Amino acid sequence: MSEALNVVVGSDDAGRPRGQESTSESAAAAEREPWSREEFEARLRAKGSLYHIHHPYHRAMYAGELNRRQIQGWVANRFYYQIQIPIKDAAVMSNCPDQSVRQHWIQRILDHDGHEGDRGGIEAWLQLGEAVGLDREEVRDLRHVLPGVRFAVDAYVNFARRATWQEAACSSLTEMFAPEIHQSRLDSWPDHYPWIESNGLSYFRKRLSEARRDVELGLRITLDHFQTREQQEYALDILQFKLNILWSLLDAMSMAYVHEEPPFHSCPDKSALPERLVRVG
Repeated sequence: MSEALNVVVGSDDAGRPRGQESTSESAAAAEREPWSREEFEARLRAKGSLYHIHHPYHRAMYAGELNRRQIQGWVANRFYYQIQIPIKDAAVMSNCPDQSVRQHWIQRILDHDGHEGDRGGIEAWLQLGEAVGLDREEVRDLRHVLPGVRFAVDAYVNFARRATWQEAACSSLTEMFAPEIHQSRLDSWPDHYPWIESNGLSYFRKRLSEARRDVELGLRITLDHFQTREQQEYALDILQFKLNILWSLLDAMSMAYVHEEPPFHSCPDKSALPERLVRVG
């Protein structure tokens, strides 16, 4: 940039105007200034364009293009994610010294594990399994869960255990996009999959309001905690990590149930394969 653009008020030993940075330096500094609270939130919400609602597996689901086995495979594998969510939330609480936050965050555990008057989201998911034709026990014993699904979900739980509670709270912000995906199932499944018993859809109805409520606290924690530009960019990376997790779950299911290429499918000798993985395939 031309020095003519600088107002010269004397020079330092390096020849730069004393008391004023060069235009390029000022621009660089401005680029690193924290985003406003509004812009930061907008950038977080923009990550919704990468939400797994856009994955080909989900697009096929909402278009009525999945067969019974593909629906059942999705329900059985997502159960592993469902039962790990309260464990993840317990990890967040164990790292959080703020009593007021814990008092609110514990509701997430109750939402899934259940409490008096509400059997919880895990039970609702088991009912969904029965509605799509799976036996309750075969969902509970995780016999259908693919290795790729396990790895992805376990990575999420381990992140929550090792990260700060604010970072773990930030990772939950995919809930900003969840109401749309739940509503999509409620809108499309009765028409496309009439063989699924309607009472099995209660989980999706339940999560419509719960997800919106949970977003309020998670978003406030994130906007309050990540203050510098570097921290804000890290928050976006955390949210991207969670998006990666959700996308990876569907990648694993696509390989097994759409492309008919489950784990170790190309191995000519499967005699050493554990029985559980034989059933998965």
